[in-house]
Amino acid sequence: MTRLFAAVLATALALAGFAVNSAQAEGRGYLGHGRLITNDVIGDGYDRWRTGSIALSYLWGPEWQGQRPDAFGRMLELRFNAEIMGPENLAAPAAGDRPYAQMLTMGLHSHFMAGASEVALGADVTVTGPQLGLDTVQEALHDALGGLDPAPATKAAQIGNDVHATAVMELGRTYRLGSGGTALRPFVEARLGAESMLRAGADVMFDGLGAGGLMLREPVTGHLYKGIDDETEGLKFVLGGDLAYVADSIFLPSSRGYRLTDTRNRLRAGVHWEGAGGSKLFYGVTWLDKEFKAQRQSQVVGSIRLDLKF
Repeated sequence: MTRLFAAVLATALALAGFAVNSAQAEGRGYLGHGRLITNDVIGDGYDRWRTGSIALSYLWGPEWQGQRPDAFGRMLELRFNAEIMGPENLAAPAAGDRPYAQMLTMGLHSHFMAGASEVALGADVTVTGPQLGLDTVQEALHDALGGLDPAPATKAAQIGNDVHATAVMELGRTYRLGSGGTALRPFVEARLGAESMLRAGADVMFDGLGAGGLMLREPVTGHLYKGIDDETEGLKFVLGGDLAYVADSIFLPSSRGYRLTDTRNRLRAGVHWEGAGGSKLFYGVTWLDKEFKAQRQSQVVGSIRLDLKF
């Protein structure tokens, strides 16, 4: 555990150092950061399947002019995602339910324009298994807030220690609709690695949300969260949805007999609020369709970001 933590920390510092040094060498600076916490307890109230995750992003690039730069590599995002997945019942999982899984992903991505299209392209490294020790964090939260801990048999059957590389690309385009500040943003996303999939969908942002800023996509729900603030006050709403064809997933291995669903569908809605002093709040809900044939039903998860300034 100590050696793994040191290795993860060293990798994170190396990625951060590369991003900062590369940015400084090109005359670029720190632009902003984003984060989003997702948990099913603040969704449908259960503790199952895609049960909890956190996304963190840090951005460097040339002085922000309200739009991504026009070349790959000029604007960099250092991305972290940690997640726990589990069966519907952690203490006594049903036969065929998804295995318990711990994962930590670190990646470096570039945001740029290709004509009128908005592109995010990069690579992630995903570490899995009990070597991460995320189960101890989950158990501490359950001790404080209530909930079942994973049984020894659940942990024994979890996804094992491993490291996987993943290439990720998202291609989107924003269409401003009329003078009311509404924007439609269709997108496609491709992933090849820990989970290999092709996804297509769209988001609708109301009242100028995201205009002049940079919105980033959270991987579990697809919610758009602010990486570079659009500096607009008040309530702003967003709706979205997508579907994906998933070819392979290390979290639902076919070698254990898991059969993926034909498509992986998501529907989401969220509200952003920003106060005059810069305080921010986001809350969103996402309906996640079944991901494997034996999954008993779909689920609803909640996502939150709270940033209070006094």
